[in-house]
Amino acid sequence: MVNPASPQIDPQLVARLSGEFDALGLHMRGVAADLTRLRSQLEIPSPLSAPQAPAQPQAYLPQPQAYLPQPQVHQPMAPTPPASQVIPAVPPQPAPWPPVRAQAPRREPREPWWQRDGMVSRVLAVAGAAVTLIGVLMLLVLAAQAGFFGPVARVTAGAVFSVALVGAGIRVYGRPGGRIGGLALAGTGVAGGYLDVVAATSYYGWLPPVVGLAVAFGIAAGGMTLATRWQSQPLAALSVVAVAVLAPALADGLTVTLLAFLVLLQVAAFPPQLGRDWPYLHAARTIPAVLGMLIALADATWNGVSPWSGADRPVAVALLALAVVVAVVGVGSAVVLVRRNTADVTATVMLVLATLPLLFSGGVAGRWTEVALQCGLAAGLLAVPVVVRPLPGHTRVTTAAVASLAVLQAVSGASPRDALPVVLLAIALGLVAVAGQARSRIAYGAGVGFGSIGALLFLDAAPPEALANQADAVGSLAVIASGAMVAVLMVLVVGQAHSVGLLDGRRADAAWIAAGIGALYAGTAAVVAAGVAALGADRGFIAGHCAATLGAMVLATVSLRWGLAHPDRAHLALERV
Repeated sequence: MVNPASPQIDPQLVARLSGEFDALGLHMRGVAADLTRLRSQLEIPSPLSAPQAPAQPQAYLPQPQAYLPQPQVHQPMAPTPPASQVIPAVPPQPAPWPPVRAQAPRREPREPWWQRDGMVSRVLAVAGAAVTLIGVLMLLVLAAQAGFFGPVARVTAGAVFSVALVGAGIRVYGRPGGRIGGLALAGTGVAGGYLDVVAATSYYGWLPPVVGLAVAFGIAAGGMTLATRWQSQPLAALSVVAVAVLAPALADGLTVTLLAFLVLLQVAAFPPQLGRDWPYLHAARTIPAVLGMLIALADATWNGVSPWSGADRPVAVALLALAVVVAVVGVGSAVVLVRRNTADVTATVMLVLATLPLLFSGGVAGRWTEVALQCGLAAGLLAVPVVVRPLPGHTRVTTAAVASLAVLQAVSGASPRDALPVVLLAIALGLVAVAGQARSRIAYGAGVGFGSIGALLFLDAAPPEALANQADAVGSLAVIASGAMVAVLMVLVVGQAHSVGLLDGRRADAAWIAAGIGALYAGTAAVVAAGVAALGADRGFIAGHCAATLGAMVLATVSLRWGLAHPDRAHLALERV
């Protein structure tokens, strides 16, 4: 019997709830499809794996209980999902992802040099070596001045101390982590031994200069051998610098013996550079010798040292011989090094520095001795690019420039002042002509340089006042010859500029106009000077101007005819007129 008080279940309510759950499940399946499509668009699919259709979510639909009667009722119609909610069999391919722009790698900030690994120990090692060398110097000089103990004891103590330092450096270098300390000790010992020999030779005079140089060469060679074996450029460079800086304190000024020691250092420090890129050693062995020679030459020039004086002759000859040795060693070593490494600009710079003492030796040498030395230097430098090939461009340009300076000094010393413009212009014409045939910009530049100096000297001899004022007119043969040569050189310079590739069509018009004006002035000055030389200042000045005017009219007529024959260049012909 059914209890009338128990609650009754409404079958319609159950059916309505069941329909709503069906509609909710269909809506959730549409949302899942949209999420799957969105995920496929955000991800970059692999070309080896095809996208798969998402699994259909299983919606849980509550079923009416079996014991309940199933009424025949009309269930509410579920809403039709939109087209976007329809799950496709295969999702569409995602839109192509925009390419990622490659970013330049971020440069890490450079670590300051004082924070690098081992830098503090290096600085302390260098400072310790400097203090030790100063101690050796005090032992050799200050102790001698104070009279603490005899010269033999001082020199012997310095030699023993230097040998002990080298031995300690070799022992420390072989231990783990002892590279820096070993280098500092060995470098200090080598420099101390060299200073000891300098003191025995130059300060005390115990050893003849030849013997002292031989012993010093052995010490320097031993130090360079040790630096080569240890592959240490700082050891070689610091040893040379220490000797160069402290050696003058052991000698009575820049004597010939001390200069020979510095030149010997330049020679002895060259072999370690073979096969190695050691530019600091190159500078350390070249600069002290060059500076010492320049100071000695300037002092000799100031004091009037002359090779023709009996008392000064040995000093002058020694200085000139050392200048030649410095130039030969500097040029030869630089050429050898630059052939092995064409990017070694330091070698080219040292080549120039090594030739400075010979270039500035005119105050010590006589006139014709200087001419011979400068001609020899120019010939040697000009022969280098011809004999030694290949050479980098910076070395060839440098040797040509230094050779040009040597030729200029030789010409200035050998030529009278009036004939100097003629000689310089003759050299300029030859160089420019050869440059056009050989397509050499170096020869062209040298020719333009000599021509510019010759033209300035010509302008000084034949200023505009000499053409405008009869009282200032000149009639020398040098002005006539140099004026004609300047006129020819002006035309030749512009013409050969096309051959060497320095002048294009856009700038040719202005260059020809400038050359025409310069040639017209030089030609007029030459013609007027010829008239003055032939007929005197009164009639010759007027006759010269008349001849120059007739010549200008002839040139104007020729230019006009040329412009009519070449319509494309007519404006240039008119501008020339």
